[in-house]
Amino acid sequence: MDGKVSQPETKSKHTKVLKSDERPVDYTPVSLTDLPETPTRDRNIAASAWDQAPNILKTLGESLDGKPEAVFKRRIHGWLLWRAGPTLGPCRYLALDPSDHDRFYIFDLDGNKNDSGQGPDRLRHTRFRSWKESLRDNPIPNVPETN
Repeated sequence: MDGKVSQPETKSKHTKVLKSDERPVDYTPVSLTDLPETPTRDRNIAASAWDQAPNILKTLGESLDGKPEAVFKRRIHGWLLWRAGPTLGPCRYLALDPSDHDRFYIFDLDGNKNDSGQGPDRLRHTRFRSWKESLRDNPIPNVPETN
């Protein structure tokens, strides 16, 4: 024995992380429990793939250039966060209560620093970060657990 310890050969389970706007759109049907807590790094989940997608979500990008379909981004303390349009704008974000589709908040990011949206704190936010903090500070109670 030469004192050297050999390590078993392992294969990386990591997938290449793509920029949000470079990720392919996934139209595979999903239910609420399939929508992950954190952002997906290899794909964007299309709004039309969600079996419970309300009309406000299906039409989120209609007034934007190119009429982009919304894609799922993440959950923020129970809120489902979706975006229609490119990351840096112009785009529109939707925070949706999964148990009450009439309860939602929209944030418009125009790409020219004229960003605006009302949060669940009933305040008008001009910074995307403060709008997301409003979602965090006003969590949805009794949210169904994800897988």
